[in-house]
Amino acid sequence: MNRYSKLSLLAAAIAATGSVAYAAQRGIENDAMAITKAKIPLAQAVTTAEQHANGKAARAEYENSKQGWVYDVEVVSGAKVFDVKVDADNGTVISSAEDKADRDNDHDKQD
Repeated sequence: MNRYSKLSLLAAAIAATGSVAYAAQRGIENDAMAITKAKIPLAQAVTTAEQHANGKAARAEYENSKQGWVYDVEVVSGAKVFDVKVDADNGTVISSAEDKADRDNDHDKQD
């Protein structure tokens, strides 16, 4: 039984190594690692969004949209919530809209 467990672990390790090598060869990248290519840091994007909407950031994401890679920052200003998109290359505000439903924007038609 112990022999079979070791063989199973070895097979799993070989399969995982092969998958990683295949992904690296094909240029497939972890989405979280994409932020390393952003020209401005997340902190700068959050500060820009907070100043633009005159509020405090509640959430920030780095995402690929129709405009390219952007920071999507949710800013609370008084009793309103704004979704502010900041360009990841130059740090300018691309768009800002009040989020009346206050929901995640994964399904926005604007993205």
